Amino acid sequence: MGTRTIRMMMARKPVHLSVVVLGFLLLVYVGAKVNLFVHIFLQHAGVAFTQGKIAHAHDATTPDPRARVVPTIIHQIYHNWKDPGNETIPAIWDAARQTCMDLHKDWEYKLWTEQASRDFIEREYSWFLETYDGFKFPVQRVDALRYLLMRHYGGIYIDLDDGCLTSLEPLLYYPVWVTDGGHGALSNNILGAAPNHPFWGLVTESMTRYAWNYPFPYVTISYATGQWFLTDMWQRYHAGLADGEPELTRVLMDMRPGAAPWVFFMHTQGGSWDNWDNYVFQWVGSHLLVTVLAGVALFGTLAVVAMLVVRLAMVCWRRRKGYRRV
Repeated sequence: MGTRTIRMMMARKPVHLSVVVLGFLLLVYVGAKVNLFVHIFLQHAGVAFTQGKIAHAHDATTPDPRARVVPTIIHQIYHNWKDPGNETIPAIWDAARQTCMDLHKDWEYKLWTEQASRDFIEREYSWFLETYDGFKFPVQRVDALRYLLMRHYGGIYIDLDDGCLTSLEPLLYYPVWVTDGGHGALSNNILGAAPNHPFWGLVTESMTRYAWNYPFPYVTISYATGQWFLTDMWQRYHAGLADGEPELTRVLMDMRPGAAPWVFFMHTQGGSWDNWDNYVFQWVGSHLLVTVLAGVALFGTLAVVAMLVVRLAMVCWRRRKGYRRV
């Protein structure tokens, strides 16, 4: 074996090693990201209560001896994306919001229009205004606004396509609560909070960092500001709690047959932010195991193909240089 051949073989070894190391690091990185993503849809942290249990805890002792920590404020948001400037709420949503107003006549009620929303952010969170204005989809501004309202004012936020069945007084004793449909990510359609709670600090301080645009609209909306984002923040907050610190509350709102009945809320027609890929990702959420297995198989296939391409490229390069295997 000639000296030139030996040198060539020694030169190839670092190349092979580099490819293996890079492939391994890529596999670890993708695996970690997939693991974080999948955990959004698995068992959630926090304490889960049915609406009936919350109502019973309040009614068991009169008056309720617990401290009422959530302000008596109802927030709702109406941004008319199809006809900007027209602040007339569609009849079906107006009827739903009226149920909440009628049941809470002595509470403060705030309806946030587009201009009022932007004025609030410019006044209280000017550092976020550039991100707010730069969101690709209008619903992202609605998502971000509700989190900032929870942080600043506290109270209860309710989507316009949700209504009230009875007084929300029993929900005022839980410092932070979100709704949980019982499967998939947590929901952000109805929220409750004491003002300036550290959870909402974490959420709002993370929004700029998460404000990425992905190839799919549903992913951009869900993971930049929507339910996936909120669930990720929820899990991160609980992971950082010290021993003995109280967990936050999940109010169950499972719509599936046989689930615990709803006591406080009702739901009307929604879908104001549907995009072409909504149904695809809704199917994914309902078939998570199949999707994960398919994703692993696809990634494995791509990894093998990539290695073969690199191998082929190296063979072609050696032939071009006049090298041959000995």
